[in-house]
Amino acid sequence: VGEARCSGWVGAGMTNALTKRRIAADLLHCDREITRCAEHVCGPGEFAGALMGWADWQIERQIVEQSLPSLYGDFLARKRRVHAPTGFAGTFNGSMYPFQKHITEWALKLGRAAIFADCGLGKTLMQLEWGRAVVEHTGRPVLILAPLAVSRQTKREGSRFGIPVTICRSAADVTHGLNITNYEMLHHFNAPDFAGVVLDESSILKSYSGRIRNQIIEAFANTPFKLACTATPSPNDHMELGNHSEFLGVMSRTAMLSTYFNHDGGETSKWRLKGHAIKPFWEHVASWSVMLRMPSDLGFSDDGYVIPELRRHIHTVDTHAQEGCLFPVEAVDLSERRESRRISVNERVERCAAMVNASSDQWIVWGDLNIETESAADAIPDAIEVSGSHSDAHKEDTMMGFAEGNPRVLITKGRIGGFGMNWQNCHNMARLGLSDSHELMYQEERRCWRFGQAFPVDAHYFVSDRDAAVIRNIDRKRSQADDMAGSMMEAMRKHHA
Repeated sequence: VGEARCSGWVGAGMTNALTKRRIAADLLHCDREITRCAEHVCGPGEFAGALMGWADWQIERQIVEQSLPSLYGDFLARKRRVHAPTGFAGTFNGSMYPFQKHITEWALKLGRAAIFADCGLGKTLMQLEWGRAVVEHTGRPVLILAPLAVSRQTKREGSRFGIPVTICRSAADVTHGLNITNYEMLHHFNAPDFAGVVLDESSILKSYSGRIRNQIIEAFANTPFKLACTATPSPNDHMELGNHSEFLGVMSRTAMLSTYFNHDGGETSKWRLKGHAIKPFWEHVASWSVMLRMPSDLGFSDDGYVIPELRRHIHTVDTHAQEGCLFPVEAVDLSERRESRRISVNERVERCAAMVNASSDQWIVWGDLNIETESAADAIPDAIEVSGSHSDAHKEDTMMGFAEGNPRVLITKGRIGGFGMNWQNCHNMARLGLSDSHELMYQEERRCWRFGQAFPVDAHYFVSDRDAAVIRNIDRKRSQADDMAGSMMEAMRKHHA
């Protein structure tokens, strides 16, 4: 990739203008090379050579940081990206809460923005009002991309507030106003036809393959107005914010990594914020996004936004000791965890079904494995399962019907129904086993535990006696997510004051 080589350092005491210009030029060169190497490390090509070059250029930059901290600080300040407004002012629905109007006004004036508001804070209304204003201002249509079944829910929400929304399957269905389709349908549309685009549940970007993620980002690269909405932009990983930054056209993911992060070693997934870059990073994020868990995070009243308690219950089933062991040994690696789930399926399903069948309330039962959801559907007579093999019509009809109280019990996977649906009509959920995804757990819980819920929510987790490592990992990720959210909201309060 290239040998790290900059002009010679004469000494930390040299502060004349020529030296500063030379240092600034060298630092810019280092930064460009780091970005090039990071692109090769994260993409196709020779990994070993790219990683070696990346490490060399990082060392070069560390020399600058340690030898000339004040000049390096000036350099970082010049590099700092603050997102400049490109939008316009608009008028909004009188039914909006003051904090919703404030956020929507800000996002519209910015032109390209992200709303990271917790579940139940009205992201759907905000994105509908934003889209309506863009249509009126430009005279051109806006496209909303959403998870399956969320399209019909969004159309219903629009009807409540007098905002027409057209559900589209292809470009032939597009109308002059607001249009919505599923992410999987994107290839049926021509992105340049739209003045604006909204990504509903935009954290779903990282769930897609690199090809589809890149398709979304590239298709709307020149779209003048963009909005990304999710409650979990990067549940416990700062790096994921790069997906949103790149979609909005603020900074590419690789440029963000090279600017604000250090690589921890040989694994491409291990990046961490540089100590001196923590504050500049959050200032950068706050320039194009807003995050809140309560209206009071932005200085508004929390009236009407009191959420009942979430009560988590762990139910542990016993398994047999492995061969050569006196008692069951904790599952550590991925293969052991899969084995733990496989051998405990019957016991976990039996205990879950007994609890659900003894109740007359609505329940949602989550699983990851086909054998878990299929066995639960067999054991719970009035349950309806939604699986990946079912038609889109069955998925949409069942999930929308569950919001109206029928079926009483819905069984599905988080990857299918865990994003975007409003099921505060239900306050009981069960999960057959645990994965290591904190975001999936959070999103599943938030389908029921959200603003508008009238009862405490009981979340029951059925695990085996070998799953302690998974539980600890989820707890660790939850703590990381809370810490990250705290840092984000502190920067947001200063930026949006």
